[in-house]
Amino acid sequence: MSAARTRLDVAAANLANGSTDGFRKSTLRGFLTAAGVQLRRGPDSSQGALRRTGRQFDLAIVGSGAFAVRTAGGHITATRNGGFVRDRFERLVDDAGRVLIGTRGPVCLPDGATIDANGAVIRNGAVLNHIALPAGSSVRSGFLESSNVDAIGEMIGVLTAQRSFETAQKVLSAIDQTRERASSQVAEIKA
Repeated sequence: MSAARTRLDVAAANLANGSTDGFRKSTLRGFLTAAGVQLRRGPDSSQGALRRTGRQFDLAIVGSGAFAVRTAGGHITATRNGGFVRDRFERLVDDAGRVLIGTRGPVCLPDGATIDANGAVIRNGAVLNHIALPAGSSVRSGFLESSNVDAIGEMIGVLTAQRSFETAQKVLSAIDQTRERASSQVAEIKA
């Protein structure tokens, strides 16, 4: 029942984030141990579909990696959501106000600057900054990466988890009834 509940929670969370740009769905791996079934949760690293937005500051990573963004408190986090806008200081920021960080600090995009496929911020032939990317990955300007959630597959996962939970519940109820009958029959035999 616990495993079915965990499967239901993961599928529901995936469905809730199905339209979140850059979201990577969670997957579960099951292992049978001496303590019973153990589930491990992990991200699915498959690429989400790229969606053309035509907005200059929208960025999508093709391949592995993530954008490094700094919060107002100074913490660096990673995100696949490349929906950026330019603030009044010409820095690229996301909808939460986090600043995109490159190899030379905050990524600033002055007028006339572009971001090439390698993540280099270029203006008049000079490289101003660089978005760090793993080998084999690239950046697409004017695109956003959609979530990699398969809504139909997750709905099937929700239904399967609910059925598993109900089946386990019925089995436990049957075991309780059998134990109750056995104990009452023992009492009748002694009497």
